[in-house]
Order: sequence, then structure tokens, then C-alpha cells
Amino acid sequence: MTDKSRVLIFDTTLRDGEQSPGATMTHDEKLEIAMLLDEMGVDIIEAGFPIASEGDFEAVSDIAKRSKNSVIAGLSRANYKDIDRCWEAVKHAARPRIHTFIGTSPSHREITKLNQDEMIERIADTVTHARNLCEDVQWSAMDAIRTERDYLCRVVETAIKAGATTINIPDTVGYTLPSESADIIHMLLEKVPGADEVIFATHCHNDLGMATANALAAVSAGARQIECTINGLGERAGNTALEEVVMAIKVRKDLMPYTTNIDTTKIMHLSRRVSQVSGFPVQFNKAIVGKNAFLHESGIHQDGVLKNVETFEIMRPADIGITETNIAMGKHSGRAALRSKLNDLGYDLADNQLNDVFVRFKALADRKKEIYDEDLVALMTDSAANTGDDYLQVKWLRVVCGSDGQEAELKMLVDGTEKSAKCQGDGPVDAVFNCVKEIYPTQARLKLYQVHAVTEGTDAQATVSVRMEEDGRIVTGSAADTDTILASVKAYVGALNRLRVRSQKTAPDADVKSVSYKL
Repeated sequence: MTDKSRVLIFDTTLRDGEQSPGATMTHDEKLEIAMLLDEMGVDIIEAGFPIASEGDFEAVSDIAKRSKNSVIAGLSRANYKDIDRCWEAVKHAARPRIHTFIGTSPSHREITKLNQDEMIERIADTVTHARNLCEDVQWSAMDAIRTERDYLCRVVETAIKAGATTINIPDTVGYTLPSESADIIHMLLEKVPGADEVIFATHCHNDLGMATANALAAVSAGARQIECTINGLGERAGNTALEEVVMAIKVRKDLMPYTTNIDTTKIMHLSRRVSQVSGFPVQFNKAIVGKNAFLHESGIHQDGVLKNVETFEIMRPADIGITETNIAMGKHSGRAALRSKLNDLGYDLADNQLNDVFVRFKALADRKKEIYDEDLVALMTDSAANTGDDYLQVKWLRVVCGSDGQEAELKMLVDGTEKSAKCQGDGPVDAVFNCVKEIYPTQARLKLYQVHAVTEGTDAQATVSVRMEEDGRIVTGSAADTDTILASVKAYVGALNRLRVRSQKTAPDADVKSVSYKL
């Protein structure tokens, strides 16, 4: 990269983001998100970890074949088997990249049972092997922030000499502060021979709530690639959020005189879609893309915004793809109006998809006086999560509740066969979930149950999210409906469908899960 003012955006939503417990995406969902990232102008898409499972390999391979603009990267540990598998997946891309890593801090060296010299040899050997396969090789020093500074310089120099073209300095555990993040990049650029001939990258986790600040500090010191995810999705407290670093660069050109290729008007749609497919709701006060990001309740703020929007807003809704005010639709709206509104929200539907959504829209309009943008987004969430192809499908529900007890009667399709159950419970939701467990016995445990209203009013849609765990596999499910109980059972059944899909996936190498691969 000759333009030193340009910052490359490396999106790892499909790899690091999907490692969030419960955030597993289907093959088709991964392809869809990848194509949206490609259209958005993301420079590098880390499509997955090919050795982890056959499903991951196939997703990376298909994304590589279909991408038009972005570099497509796959992750691999520092061994020939991982690297070869990664290359087999990404080689179909117009611009492939192998991303290989090893933990360099004392605690990670202890795990791998390598001393400093042995690790140097491993790095030189594996990076050389990767470079013999692919011209674009990224190398990462996992837990770089907690690696001894002199040794960090030594391993980085080794990777550069072996042929790495990008050097990533991850804050794997979210431990650093902005000043330290900048100092480390500056030190490496000053001390390591050949550092000026490669691109330095930063990959920050958000354990202390400073991922974005740490990433931008690294850029100010000379890093030219930021690794991030949509909505900050990722392990534990998440990663640097793509929308935050991109908008910070755009808004603060006086302090961040850098450029990116990102089409920011696609941010909101991607944020909503990733939230849908991952099952992770975006918190209301999330920077840039949260529901409250452009709302003002204080009288002083409202008065100021009405007089001059720049009084309390540093960016415009249109900058991230919110193109108009939240205008309600109703039961008299037709297909053309619905298509136009969905297009405004970032959804481009084929005719058959529109017909299916239109039926759901009309049903919702009969139950709700006014339908707002948020209702339509929730409707799309429900459409994507509950389809006629699912192994488990909710067909009919009746619930009786009151001070003298709660009872539910449920009919479901299980692989096309109708089954029913009638159960009691400690509440209406518990009664319905007991029906599901009677129809489809499972050892899965409910870890989280969450409800929030999409819009205001007693006729508001409820979006329900559940998180379930079985044999170490964690999945989420979500659904929306004006009937909270119906949304609850659809979310619960959706999670069971995801668990069933995940249980059918097997890793080719059990050791993948026993060795940490989180950057």
C-alpha cells in the first residue's frame, strides 16, 4: 500500500464475530453477509477458520469464489496442515490471503511447549510455507500486548524476513490502553528491520471498553489496517466495531487525516442484518447504530436540534444509511410501497420473497394500527428466522393464563409430521416451553430469555431473544410478534433448529477446540 493516509478495513465478523457464544451463522447467512461487506468496500474479509469444520471450509471457499472486490482471508494456526487447508479454501479468490498466527506471550508459549528460540523457528518455517503458497500472507502475534517487548520485536522481524506482508499486533484480551497501543506500534516501526516495507495491523478486544480508542491510537502511530466486526461482535465483550472506527475517521478529519473505502450509507443495513443472523440484539445506546443514537428527549437538546441539528448531532442519520424519517405504513399500503420502504431500509427482495413478506406485513397490519421502520426490520428478522424449510415449525398455539394457573396447547411440525402437546407451567412462557420439550425432547438448557418492545404502545411488536446450550454448543434464536408468547415459542424453536444444525457439524481435528485460536 503506497498511500500512507489510507486505512485498510479488515472485517472479521464471519470469523471472530461468529466465535461469540451463540452467534453461529448458517452457510447462506455467511455468504449474504460476505457479499454485503464486499459491496460496502471492506478491503479484507476474514471469511472463517477453514480447518475448524467442513462447514467453515465450504463457507470460506464459496465466499472466495463469489467475492468481487475484497481480499478474502482464512485463519490458520502455525502448522502445515492448517495452512494447506486454508490455502485450499481461499485460493479461488481473485485476491486470496493466508492469515496465520501463534501465541507469543509467556502464557501462550507455555501452552505450546515452545521456548523462545523454538517459537522463532516455528514462525520462520510456517510463514515461509504460507508465502510459498500465497503472495499475500498475514502473520499475527497472538497476545502481542503481553509479550516481552524485545521478544515481540524479534518475532515480528522473523515473520517479515520469512515473507509476511501484513503484521498484526492483537490485543487478544482487551488489556491495553490507547497510549500503550500507540507506543507498541511506534516501537516496532522504529526498531524492527523491514518494518517500513509491510503493513501493520491492530486487532483490539473490548474487555475494558477501549477497543475503538486503542485501534485509532494504533493508527495514529502508523498502523494501516484495523481489524474489526460489525456491531463489535466477538468473544467476551467483543471487538473494535467497524462502524465506530470508520465514522470516527470520517467525523474527525482534523485529528484523523486518513481515508477508507467504506460506503458508510450501508452501515445501518449491515448492522441490522448481522444482528438478525447472529441473534445478538444491538443495545439501544450503542454508538452509531443503536436505536437511541439519533434520538433526543431532553427539552434543551430537542430545542437545539430543531434550531440547528449540528447543536447536538456530530453526524447525520443519512451518513449511515438512515435516509428518511420514521414514517408509518398501514394495512392499506401495497406491495410497491412495501418494496420501496424495504429498499430504503437496505432490503432488496426478489418477487417471491416480497410476496412472502407482504403476507406477513398484511397480517401484522391487521393487528397493529401503524407500522414503523423498526416493525419492518423485526418482520424481516422473523421472516429470516422462521421458514417453511425448518425441521421444527410452530403451527398453532393457545394459551390460557390467570391467577388460577397457566396452561398451553401447542401444535408443531417435526420433520413434516404434526405433533401436539398440552402442558402447564409457572407462567405462560414456561407452559409453552414445556409443550415444546414434550413434543421434541432435548437436553438443551435455556441460558437467557430476553424481551423488548420494537416500538411503543400496547400493540407493539415484541422481539424475543433466547440463548440455549447443549454439550458445549451455544446458540441463540430470535423472533418478533405482537403476541409476546408466540414470539417466545418461535424464538425457542428457532434456537432448537440451530442446535440441531450445529450438532450435525463435526470438526476434522478435535485439537482445534483444545488450542485457543482467538486473536
